[in-house]
Amino acid sequence: MADLYETLGVARDANADEIKRAYRKLARELHPDINPDPAVQERFKEVTAAYDVLSDDQKRRQYDMGGNPFGAGGGGFNGGFGFNDIMDAFFGQGGQSRGPRSRARAGQDALIRVEVSLEEACFGTDRELTVESAVRCEKCSGSGCQEGTSPATCGICKGRGETQQVTRSILGQVMTSRPCAACQGFGTTISSPCRECHGDGRVRARQTINVNIPGGVETGNRIQLAGRGEVGPGGGPAGDLYVEIIQREHEYLVRDGDTLHLALSIPFSAATLGTKTKVQSLDGEEEIEIKAGTHSGAKIALKQRGMTRLRGSGRGDLIVHIEVLTPTKLNREEEELIRKFAQLRGEDGNSATMKVDDGSLLNKIRGAFRF
Repeated sequence: MADLYETLGVARDANADEIKRAYRKLARELHPDINPDPAVQERFKEVTAAYDVLSDDQKRRQYDMGGNPFGAGGGGFNGGFGFNDIMDAFFGQGGQSRGPRSRARAGQDALIRVEVSLEEACFGTDRELTVESAVRCEKCSGSGCQEGTSPATCGICKGRGETQQVTRSILGQVMTSRPCAACQGFGTTISSPCRECHGDGRVRARQTINVNIPGGVETGNRIQLAGRGEVGPGGGPAGDLYVEIIQREHEYLVRDGDTLHLALSIPFSAATLGTKTKVQSLDGEEEIEIKAGTHSGAKIALKQRGMTRLRGSGRGDLIVHIEVLTPTKLNREEEELIRKFAQLRGEDGNSATMKVDDGSLLNKIRGAFRF
């Protein structure tokens, strides 16, 4: 049997909250609705079984003492009583009624991933999502009983949900309480299960959910929809639904947090003499001024034309990165003019240090902000 602490990825002295957090994290990743791979589903069963033991104080004590929490009769002690019996005797739980447990249990959280464009991530959007999950059975209203029937009091435990047993041990007579095997500790039995949900109180169904995605989200952000996850067994309360955002890469804009970056290539003449041109932002066309003498690598900031700030006010900036295009394949007249220009400037073209560009400016910008 694999180590249950390793299965959940927690230390042996982990507290209840740490164990619960570890389980919830793994359950979101391994849930059959998220990943239907059979190997992953088997791992999900192992994680759930480990949590079932480590989240129960008695089962965890039994496991830590080397007992088998999954086997009948407790931790493997002989003489008609097990580890739980001794713990009950020492800690005063023997003979005390804990009462029946409820059939209604909390449902699991669910996760769905949604792709959005850069525009939607900036300005926000509303999405209508179709989700398949466990919902309350309308036929029996979550009771698990066939119409016109109700759970009957267990004839073995008389509704207490547990049975008591007196055993002899080295400590003398010990009275222990165990969950009733006939009703599994519920105190009631369902003799006529609902034909729709087979007594579970819930069925799988598709439902449509409207989600408001706020401006400023980015890949990895999650939106929590309380109570929109899976309904629990017995019509128990639903878990939460988490909507995870995945932002698609834009055609010509690169995002870095709240800042957007744009690559603009301009002719050599425009960079030398200066000009005005238009660029496309998320808000539409924006006119910018290219000052005379602009060189490759220069940046022009357009204030408040970047991404909406998710936590804060206003927007980031749009940074325009300038790339000056060097003319190539000159005809004879153009070449003579360039030579004359160089002579007038007193420049010797033969002494220039050349550097070959190994990629477009946009790719360089995109690579700089990719992790």
